[in-house]
Amino acid sequence: MTDNTVAPLPASPTPVTVLGTGDMGSALARAWLAAGHPVTVWNRTPARAEPLAAEGAAVAASAAEAVAASRLVIACLLDDASVGAALDGADLTGLDLVNLTTGTPGEARARAAWAASRGARFLDGGIMAVPPMIGDEKSGAYVFYSGSRALFEEHEDTLAVPAGTRYAGEDPGFAALHDVALLSAMSGLFAGVTHAFALIRRENIPPRDFAPLVASWLTAMTPAVHRTAEQLESGDYTKDVVSNLAMQSAGNATLLRTAGEQGVSPELLTPYMDLMARHVADGHGDEDGTGMIDLLVAGRAGLGTHHTD
Repeated sequence: MTDNTVAPLPASPTPVTVLGTGDMGSALARAWLAAGHPVTVWNRTPARAEPLAAEGAAVAASAAEAVAASRLVIACLLDDASVGAALDGADLTGLDLVNLTTGTPGEARARAAWAASRGARFLDGGIMAVPPMIGDEKSGAYVFYSGSRALFEEHEDTLAVPAGTRYAGEDPGFAALHDVALLSAMSGLFAGVTHAFALIRRENIPPRDFAPLVASWLTAMTPAVHRTAEQLESGDYTKDVVSNLAMQSAGNATLLRTAGEQGVSPELLTPYMDLMARHVADGHGDEDGTGMIDLLVAGRAGLGTHHTD
């Protein structure tokens, strides 16, 4: 018996417009080009878009022209103000705007309202990768997206070409919030790593031999993240505490004396240590460090606050 069923034709690759051809914007555009998507690019400095033209991208003379070329528009510019300036006067009616420009949650929410007032659906994104990771399935790169769920679901396959996708919710600010929260955690980790290497800098300890010790120690400490989450949700900050805050705070004296002996500034450590000491003094020495999160949220940490008479 002959099967006369005709297989459906594969869907045509979605045309994509990329506004901004810096390192990240160019990496995104190249990933879509490699996957067969028609790509139109625009950059304020036209010369920076020329390499992409040689790789098959259409280069628009203006942002408005670039926007008119595709329904799916990706903005990857310097900052939120650059997005507004680039799209000022462009017709966004019926378009899907995905903003991958680094910004704050508040900026994302305001930009979402701005896009809606101009007839466009909106997604904000937070890229958890550096340009060389884009387009590499094995790199672990992904992008947080938040805003229009309908937009995300319609274009998810296309958005997944440069990097993995993680939908963070309908609130347009959530992608940026997740992005900045993770970057903040990374900054704190790097501060500790910087201090650790500074301590051995003047000693006969090869940094390459020390590096695996740092990496393995930090890896062993990461389960504490899950304990912190569990304590926050339960409200019991004494649950499963192994080394309480009073003990940790007392141990900080040794860290500071060692820094002094090694001629290393403790400035990367002291803000956190001061917060620990303050929380112990407030009667929370039997807890883990989780309660310091509430101290920060309540605005009672006394950090970065300026008072005027």
